[in-house]
Amino acid sequence: MTMVNHLVDDSIKLGFGMMRLPRIEGTNTIDVEQTKRMVDAFIQGGGRYFDTAFIYEGSEAATKAALCDRYPRESYYLADKLNASDFAAKSEEEAKNEINISLERTGAGYLDFYLLHGIDEGNVDRFDSYGIWEYMRQLKSEGVIRHYGFSFHSTPERLEQLLTDHPDVEFVQLQINYADWEDTLIASRRCYEIATSHGKPVIVMEPVKGGKLANPPQTVKDILLRADKEASFASWAIRYVASLPNVMMVLSGMSSMEQMQDNMSVMQHFQPLSDEEYRVVNEAAQALKQYTDIPCTGCHYCTPGCPMDIHIPEIFSVMNVYKMYGDLKEARNDYGWRPGGNKASACIQCGQCEGACPQHLPIIRLLEEVAETLE
Repeated sequence: MTMVNHLVDDSIKLGFGMMRLPRIEGTNTIDVEQTKRMVDAFIQGGGRYFDTAFIYEGSEAATKAALCDRYPRESYYLADKLNASDFAAKSEEEAKNEINISLERTGAGYLDFYLLHGIDEGNVDRFDSYGIWEYMRQLKSEGVIRHYGFSFHSTPERLEQLLTDHPDVEFVQLQINYADWEDTLIASRRCYEIATSHGKPVIVMEPVKGGKLANPPQTVKDILLRADKEASFASWAIRYVASLPNVMMVLSGMSSMEQMQDNMSVMQHFQPLSDEEYRVVNEAAQALKQYTDIPCTGCHYCTPGCPMDIHIPEIFSVMNVYKMYGDLKEARNDYGWRPGGNKASACIQCGQCEGACPQHLPIIRLLEEVAETLE
């Protein structure tokens, strides 16, 4: 495969995803003081790449307080994103103004990496009709952004088309993890190979599949523990994607200092997987296939526009725990309080969530299943 310029060569291969920042206990408010401590630990450990987005509620302001206001601008790389979906921008003008709001919220002055956010079959035409591709080139020529690319949640065929039509794209952000590597819907392997064939470095998102691979089913845990009793389950997932030669950066949405320390311990002195370790991970991936879990990554793109205030990812998380462990009593108890918002049965089937979902999940049907099982 073609080897490409990774754009970042003075940082560890771990990026700090600012989407799942710690919250003050009992609230949905980002814990900025804890975030500051995590940013400090990350930078001291050799990390320089930070990733936020216009639609990550509170994230850009927290990034300003924890990073941009406290460190010299040249000491870090900041990635941000332009979202053209209905819930973020109802017009071309609103979409193109997002960068101004993002720069104001972060106080960054410029962005090192700017992405068309979450391209899928539901919004790809919007980026075309709004002239966002040309706008990206304009922003780069003006020095407002240094590099531009896109994050992607569609088919390999669509990725091939986009990279052919827009050869000046400099990088691609893909969902890659060992559970999705051969998945027919996510198609991590095929998308990775297409990006590499076009000479585009890859930034990995969801390496731990929304936290699922940090706490996999017991049969998967047993496989990994037999191979290494000391390694965390998340570290296997992180190392798997970081071992891919065309991966420029692995994003991890860290929400605690413990997660930070675990990831840093792996990536500060990174060693690619050995042939035997690849065999172990492939065995774990095969074991995962026996579980019929809901492949929700907890991105929350579905929730801002829900007219019934249904916290869909949290509901699916409770259902997945039930599917993995089979304890109906505990699942129903958790469902009674943990997700917040309205129950699954409150869904009026308006469909906005399915249009926003980068995983293309049949959310309406899944909510019906949850209601039948847990209510």
